[in-house]
Amino acid sequence: MVFAMVILGGVTRLTDSGLSIVEWQPLLGTIPPLDGDDWRAAFARYRQYPEYQKINPNMTLEDFRAIYWMEYLHRLWGRLIGLVFLVPFLGFWLAGRLASPLRGRLIAIFLLGGLQGALGWYMVQSGLVDRPDVSAYRLAGHLGLAVAIYAAILWTAWGIARPRGAARGLARGADALGALVFLAIIAGAFVAGLDAGLIYNTFPLMDGQLLPNGYWELSPAWRNAFENVTAVQFNHRFLAMAVVAAALCFWVRARRARAQAERRAGFLVALAALAQAALGIATLVYAVPLALGTLHQAGALVLLTAVLRAAHILRTAP
Repeated sequence: MVFAMVILGGVTRLTDSGLSIVEWQPLLGTIPPLDGDDWRAAFARYRQYPEYQKINPNMTLEDFRAIYWMEYLHRLWGRLIGLVFLVPFLGFWLAGRLASPLRGRLIAIFLLGGLQGALGWYMVQSGLVDRPDVSAYRLAGHLGLAVAIYAAILWTAWGIARPRGAARGLARGADALGALVFLAIIAGAFVAGLDAGLIYNTFPLMDGQLLPNGYWELSPAWRNAFENVTAVQFNHRFLAMAVVAAALCFWVRARRARAQAERRAGFLVALAALAQAALGIATLVYAVPLALGTLHQAGALVLLTAVLRAAHILRTAP
């Protein structure tokens, strides 16, 4: 469900649906507009904000319904995740089936889920002011926390099924690769937040150069990594290629492992990295169509899953 939530978030972003619901009602917001009056009232609220006034002044009520339903589904799915997590958690807790360390970890995951909802609204608020687009910083934080929750759930589930042991050399390599993949995902969030994928739609060169002009145009220099579309796209490309190189090196090392599960895990990491790179290049060259953009975001989670799985296997294999 969390995997699907991240993909829904990407589709919401790519379809410019995220600012269609201009209020946050954690409980009452579960009920969508039910009749024509409700829809007209929701549309009237949307028309008070910059996205309608500056970008969509000719939008019809039917057009509004389409983007509203996408954002509504995204929010509703988040509420359902909380419910699906909370009910069995309370059941197992009351039945005395949760050891103290596991109980604490599950409480932390649930609280992070609640924080994610609040962070999502904090992100939306940034697009309801002068600039009709959400802050790239807040978008990166929202995506980063979603990925962290996803990873925490996977790691916890695998730990219940098969407790992990000490980290060996190759396991530490998998940890480092996982951190690199996470960093590339966050860099991708800044690409999305600044619409940086809509320029320099060639690969491997950018405007005929490896390092394009304009990389350092903002001052102070640190702002370029987060606010300069040229630098943001270059950084994401660089990190993506670093991930591929590291994944291939990891696979080469894993091929020498004694256990077949470890060798297979290394191969899957390399395969996922190459597939994700191909999706990323296609997404860029075709200027971020909805289908490719969505697959590219899904591919990032698949790659992270493969790396985390490899890290866990390397801690549990005999």
